[in-house]
Amino acid sequence: MKLVWSPETASKAYIDTVKSCEVHQESSVAELISAMAAGWNAKLILETWSHGGILATSIGLAIASRHTDGRHVCIVPDELSRSQYEEAMGEAGISPEIIIGEAEEVMEGLAGIDFMVVDSRQRDFAGVLRVAKLSSRGAVLVCKNASSRKESSFRWRSVVDDGSRRLVRSVFLPVGNGLDIAHVATSGGSSSNSGKGESRWIKHVDRQSGEEYVIRK
Repeated sequence: MKLVWSPETASKAYIDTVKSCEVHQESSVAELISAMAAGWNAKLILETWSHGGILATSIGLAIASRHTDGRHVCIVPDELSRSQYEEAMGEAGISPEIIIGEAEEVMEGLAGIDFMVVDSRQRDFAGVLRVAKLSSRGAVLVCKNASSRKESSFRWRSVVDDGSRRLVRSVFLPVGNGLDIAHVATSGGSSSNSGKGESRWIKHVDRQSGEEYVIRK
């Protein structure tokens, strides 16, 4: 199985997020991310959030999970963040599922992630992406606030290519404070040694759009 795009579900989530996030900052980011999560029919949607963060994206993800009959989980680092997140989401009519703890540790108990959003301004965001247990269908990973991240040397391949996962495509979008998005495929990890000869992956970057393509030779 693999991720399959549904434009109808994406459109519904987009419109509902527009209605819910009219008064929020960076609502354009929320609308886009919500449409993506719903369009890919994500069943387990995961995000990391901390005290003081913008809630529009979280609202969009919650709306997307309603349209996919999925689960939306938010990982927060402490009780203060949990309280603020729960109160703000409650005001939007949403009862969130929140897990408190260090994101890298919490990830151990969350398998089958289809869609994940992390904040590039958090120092451990790359580590969280690296340990994420992705769905057998693959996953879409999103780094928001990508233009502000301190880790300028970040490369998707360094966190997703580990034998059982491979980068299919990545793109940077100048929306909000920057969105860095990757589509990652997963496998059992042993199919590459099937005796049919080694294959290799060639990367091509479109200099005009910034999109990165991975081609198998």
